[in-house]
Amino acid sequence: MAYSPRLKDKYKADVIPALQKRFGYTSPMQVPKIAKICLNQGVGDAVSDKKLIEGAIKEMTTICGQKAIATYSKKDISNFKLRKGVPIGVKVTLRGDTMYEFLDRLIAVALPRIRDFRGISEKGFDGNGNYTLGVTEQIIFPEIDIDKVNKIMGMDITFVTSTQNDEEALALLNEFGLPFRNQKK
Repeated sequence: MAYSPRLKDKYKADVIPALQKRFGYTSPMQVPKIAKICLNQGVGDAVSDKKLIEGAIKEMTTICGQKAIATYSKKDISNFKLRKGVPIGVKVTLRGDTMYEFLDRLIAVALPRIRDFRGISEKGFDGNGNYTLGVTEQIIFPEIDIDKVNKIMGMDITFVTSTQNDEEALALLNEFGLPFRNQKK
């Protein structure tokens, strides 16, 4: 038997029936799903120190289990000493089994390691069913060795869902186990 991530199995066994019952979907294909998870890390100081980008790519690759790529500036901004085409960030897009594995580690291990954690805010929805979560330190992930970190940086984690409204996306992410602050059950 082939390997299947735990949250992928949970989606098929628990999430689909729960959302069908709650929203009245007639087919399992109507139930929203997480299409992809995008991670983005801005490295503003990389303008002066090129090694920060290399370190950020290495850390993001370690966290996600998938090769990260650098993002480049699109225009010159003299106030920031920024030139067009200079690497200023790192990004990764996760899909499929890799996405479910990352989500499992995020929920079970990384989020509980945040200092004074009381849940994530429900205000990160964009009106189209996508949710963005900001993390202030990359060291919450157990894959990162704190002694080898050059600089503590935050990152944005965006959950792109197949639904078009925030209510269904919130219900979907709740069913997966994301710890929202004000849960009503």
